[in-house]
Amino acid sequence: MLRSSTRIVRGYGCGLLACTVARLRKKSEKSSNPYPTATRTVIYSAAKPPSSTAASPFTTASSSSFPSPSCPVSHPTTTAPGTPCPADNSQASANATSRTFHFIASPSLRLPSVNFGAPHLHPTMASHMAHEGAQQPEQHQPRKQGGPLKNYPDVLNFAQMEEEILAMWREKDCFRTSMKLSEGRKPFSFYDGPPFATGLPHYGHILAGTIKDMVTRFAYQTNHHVVRRFGWDCHGLPVEYEIDKMLGIKTSHDVAKLGIDKYNAECKKIVTRYVDEWKKTVERVGRWIDFENDYKTMYLSYTESVWWVFSQLWEKKLVYRGFRVMPYSTACTTPLSNFEANSNYKEVSDLAVTIAFQSRTDPNTYFLAWTTTPWTLPSNLSLCVHPTLDYVKVLDTKSKRHYWLAEARLSEVYPRKESKKANKAKDGNNAAEADAAPYTIVEKLKGAQLVGTKYVPLFPYFESSMSATAFRVISGNYVTTDAGTGIVHQAPAFGEDDYQACLDAGIFEKGGKFVCPVDENGMFTSEVTDFAGKHVKEADPEIIKALEEKGHLFHKASIVHSYPFCWRSETPLIYKAVESWFVNVEAFRDRLIDCNEKTYWVPDFVKTRRFSNWLAEARDWNVSRNRYWGTPLPIWHSEDWEEVVCIGSIKQLEELSGVTGITDIHREFVDHITIPSKRPGMPRLKRVPMVFDCWFESGSMPYAQEHYPFENQDKFKSLFPADFVSEGLDQTRGWFYTLLVLGVALFDVSPFRNVAVSGLVLAEDGKKMSKRLKNYPEPKVVIDTYGADALRMYMISSPVVRAEPLRFREAGVKCVVKDILLPLFNAAKFFISNTNYCIEAGGQVSLHVRSTNEMDRWILASCQTLLRYVKAEMKLYHLYNVVPGILRFVGNLSNWYVRMNRRRMKNATDSEDRSQALSTMLYLLFSASRIVGHIAPFVAEMLYQQIKPLLPASEQVDSVHYLMIPDEDTSFDDPELERAMLRMMNIVDLVRVLRDQMVIPIKRPVRQVVIVHPDPEYIADVRKVAGYIKDEVNAFEIVMSSGEEYLETKLDANFEVLGKKYRKEMPAIRKGIQAMTPEEVAKFLHDKKGVVVGKELTMEDIKVLRQVKEGVTNFQSNTDNDVVVLVDKREDQELIDSWRAREFVNRVQQLRKKAKLLVTDEVEVYFEAEEADLTASILQSKDQINLTLRGVWTTMDQKPIDAELVAEEDNSISGVAVRLVFTKPKA
Repeated sequence: MLRSSTRIVRGYGCGLLACTVARLRKKSEKSSNPYPTATRTVIYSAAKPPSSTAASPFTTASSSSFPSPSCPVSHPTTTAPGTPCPADNSQASANATSRTFHFIASPSLRLPSVNFGAPHLHPTMASHMAHEGAQQPEQHQPRKQGGPLKNYPDVLNFAQMEEEILAMWREKDCFRTSMKLSEGRKPFSFYDGPPFATGLPHYGHILAGTIKDMVTRFAYQTNHHVVRRFGWDCHGLPVEYEIDKMLGIKTSHDVAKLGIDKYNAECKKIVTRYVDEWKKTVERVGRWIDFENDYKTMYLSYTESVWWVFSQLWEKKLVYRGFRVMPYSTACTTPLSNFEANSNYKEVSDLAVTIAFQSRTDPNTYFLAWTTTPWTLPSNLSLCVHPTLDYVKVLDTKSKRHYWLAEARLSEVYPRKESKKANKAKDGNNAAEADAAPYTIVEKLKGAQLVGTKYVPLFPYFESSMSATAFRVISGNYVTTDAGTGIVHQAPAFGEDDYQACLDAGIFEKGGKFVCPVDENGMFTSEVTDFAGKHVKEADPEIIKALEEKGHLFHKASIVHSYPFCWRSETPLIYKAVESWFVNVEAFRDRLIDCNEKTYWVPDFVKTRRFSNWLAEARDWNVSRNRYWGTPLPIWHSEDWEEVVCIGSIKQLEELSGVTGITDIHREFVDHITIPSKRPGMPRLKRVPMVFDCWFESGSMPYAQEHYPFENQDKFKSLFPADFVSEGLDQTRGWFYTLLVLGVALFDVSPFRNVAVSGLVLAEDGKKMSKRLKNYPEPKVVIDTYGADALRMYMISSPVVRAEPLRFREAGVKCVVKDILLPLFNAAKFFISNTNYCIEAGGQVSLHVRSTNEMDRWILASCQTLLRYVKAEMKLYHLYNVVPGILRFVGNLSNWYVRMNRRRMKNATDSEDRSQALSTMLYLLFSASRIVGHIAPFVAEMLYQQIKPLLPASEQVDSVHYLMIPDEDTSFDDPELERAMLRMMNIVDLVRVLRDQMVIPIKRPVRQVVIVHPDPEYIADVRKVAGYIKDEVNAFEIVMSSGEEYLETKLDANFEVLGKKYRKEMPAIRKGIQAMTPEEVAKFLHDKKGVVVGKELTMEDIKVLRQVKEGVTNFQSNTDNDVVVLVDKREDQELIDSWRAREFVNRVQQLRKKAKLLVTDEVEVYFEAEEADLTASILQSKDQINLTLRGVWTTMDQKPIDAELVAEEDNSISGVAVRLVFTKPKA
């Protein structure tokens, strides 16, 4: 039960005395302890600081405590009270005179300005903190620290620090400067897919931009010149749809009434609506890209190049005009390409009807046809059967009509419904009493035998005009019996298969009379008198009702099926025959496949499966749109189509038309331009009233952004094909596809060499991110809270970079801060503090380090390993592997290197060793600033700017992003040492887990830890680092063994393998394996095979178990199935004394922190224990304590009467009350 109270009273000198008293209930009522076991802390604030200028041997490096990688909690110092770095006495005096001491009441953890939630400690760090006592980061006093380096603020607000870096980049124009510096280097070509600026950027855009920025920064870092131009998609449905909503435009007549010039002017106004917001977001996430030299698909230079691209296809005879049934958006009044339609399927409920078509030769015979689009029935021109399928004529028991349908569909069209009488008859085994069948088969024919049979039209609208060729049965191989009746109703204007089948059967001729009674807005025309002016989907119920009244409705039901929707308006598409212009993709489809094979995709399955499958089925591409805001098709034609001209440039148009001074080629500027006919007396040629599909424009980007071939021919050739492109998975049927089609058509080569494909960013619940549902945090909020680099690193290390969906979790961004950024920057803070003290004392910290220390050599070797790893993964475009590699290195740096070398870095007695440690840290931080530069540009800059004063002049530049990624220094390579350290870390973690199981805290020493492994190489590795293991696991002795003394090896059956082989014999085999003698086990392992109960077994059939021998009773074991560790459970007085000494040091350190003492603050320590046994233990361990406390420390009775108090505290060690008093040293 803890009670605490705080009171402030007038105290020593003219300062304030603040006292916090917390009392714990005593465990023993008999104790006459004059000191409570609770903690009472008093910190004195003095008007006069210590006057001594002599360096005291009794200070602590409290200002440089180092935090855990998983939470912003510092590790306690292991050198408190500590010895300061030897400093200039005058400087020490100056520092001392400005020093005061203040009370800290109930100190809380110093967290960054954001709430990172409950701290989660790495097992290693959790154990260490338990070992030394978890401490908060030091609260630095206002006194300015000396030295050349400026330290980071106590509270690390990464978002704010990033804003400061952004301001510096802007002020020094760093991006533009970097581009000038890289001129003349080998070019790395990058194409940026243009987004629409009609909406705000979301996580998908941030992800795509981060991937692009990461790759292009890395290319720059590897000595390339990387042109990075931002682009904007300006034309097309996304823009027009917004204007239609804004102006209330519903039909093409509304546009004509307004005027194309005014309509396009409105479109142009909103194209750049959110450009400023885009620029802010792109810049804020750290992406370096050129906005000033951007490209827009509406620029004159761009649109002219689009004309050139099309004219090249025209010259290659890859363009044709034709009617085709296309996916059609009635909301946007334009056809869509197949890949646009395939991108947005939804599950919908529709009416499905089976209609009876009456035979013209037999009024009681009907053909049954099934459809899910009743609105197409008024346009029916024929019925289609499969020529080789079996069809039956049945007599319907109920209606007494004859119906033709596929035999295979009888059970579906006539599902048997059994009555209670029938069920009863079945139960009585009397089938004769079952209900009569609903039909009787009268005749059976092949589909080909039905071809030519005529029927009566459902509606009279086209009977007179089409009766000569239509309203008869035809055949088509596309007919199946998967659904419906096996007879398909044909409305050739609204079905691609229908169109081809009717054309082949001569229902109409190519270019001849065509039945299409639906206008561009999806309304029935006046030809369909009963439903004229109605939208086709809305007319479904009325059409069904009319057919039912005429006796043609056989069956009606609702079905749920997948149906295409317009990707822009989210309205159902229809299929409609329209006049369009096509690129004949099928003519060079094989070359698309061949060229794609030469490209490199990440992940590979997108190339080999999704994209390759799409290419294998590639259809001719409809590149025309019946719209207004876009690049006009450059085709002029005569009324009879005998003369057709394709224009490839503005100059050509001016020459042919006689019109000069053309400065814009949008519709309002060229629709009125005509070209004289070459035939005397014939009317002038007029332009077709269509614009390009906006995908054709974005696919022309490699050429149009450079205004090729009118300008920049050499530049274009040097940048084509692109070294790299990246977009989302949906672009396999969008931009990636159109790029490839045009690149292969024009130059017979893929326009890109390497592709990185990302997946979809979803809300945390797996649903699409929705502003209405508010199921995701706004990007700006996340960035302003945690910083852009945390967001970048979170997304890049997620499955989304493998083209898989990502459920966005804000907690994931927090983890990046917690696990990477905080440890890294606190390591930097620790380095800066100690470097400044070292340099003040005349020490040297140099980038060119050649340390003999084993820990230095290990971390330097690890740095080279990281460097190779990052380079290798980046060259493979495995971006998702980079952050895990960085995380491992930061863990090694913070969890192990810095923590285990704190004493060295603060060591005032061995300046050479300290310089080696600090120089190693300088090398690591400088390397890290360049290694992480491409993924975390702000972090890189923050690290670099703080350590820059220590770097050679050649490495001191305005921005770290001007520098190359470092080359590997092979002289640091030491794979054997890296392997040994990895094994050490594994052993330490095993021991700490075992300690937890044994309930022995890490701060309590154990007599012995035994490490058992049969491999001599493993033991040799561990022997190299045994001293570190001893310190980390807090053991008096480390013993290494091959195992015979402590372990016995037994074998057991591998059920997974043996179970498949022997099944019933398994129990006997297992019993035989378990009964093997030690000699038999050794022989089996040596031979790697053996005979057990008559069965020959190999190593894959058994499991090797290594167990502690029964006679080994003083140890408890743990293993990872490789190495076994044993911890001695016995305890003696020496262990107790050592533990108490360590606790004593810990209490001194805690009080120094509460008193906010810096390394150079000098105090003397006096203690008094309630029990003499504890006093004896502490004094007995004097040598151990002096390793850390190298100043004056002794018992309370030695304290001078006139000593000036600094702080005092009543605390406890092992439940025994202890009083600590700090005083100022005598002058």
